[in-house]
Amino acid sequence: MSDQFPRTDRIVLEGMRFYAFHGVNPEERVLGQEYLVDLTVEMDLGSAGISDRLEDTVSYAHIYRAVKEVMEGEPRNLLEAAAQAIADKILSEFAVHSVGVRLKKPHPPIRGSVIEYAAVEIFRLRND
Repeated sequence: MSDQFPRTDRIVLEGMRFYAFHGVNPEERVLGQEYLVDLTVEMDLGSAGISDRLEDTVSYAHIYRAVKEVMEGEPRNLLEAAAQAIADKILSEFAVHSVGVRLKKPHPPIRGSVIEYAAVEIFRLRND
C-alpha cells in the first residue's frame, strides 16, 4: 500500500468554518472573526465498512455539531485552549481512539503583518 494512505482508519472533516469570539485582545472578543477547523478521528471503521450501518461508525453530523458547540460557545483566549476543548469533547462523546485538531485563525490581527493564518495542531489519545 502507498504511503499516502494512513495505517489506521480515519474520519476526516476539513474546512469547517465558524464565526467566533476567541482571542486575547478586547476587539477580538467584541468583533469576532472566522475560524477554520480541520479534524481527524481515528477509530476502527471495519465493522461500518461491512455492515453499511451508521450505528457502527460516528456520524459526521454529530462530530460537526460537537466542534460547532465548542467554537461558538465560551470564548477562549488562546487557540490552544479552543483546540484542547474540541479534542476533549470529541474524546468524551464519541468512541474514537484519538483525535487530531488543526485550528486556524485567518489573517490574525498582528500590526504590520501579512499572514495568511495562524494555527495550532494538536493530537490527543484516549486515556482509558
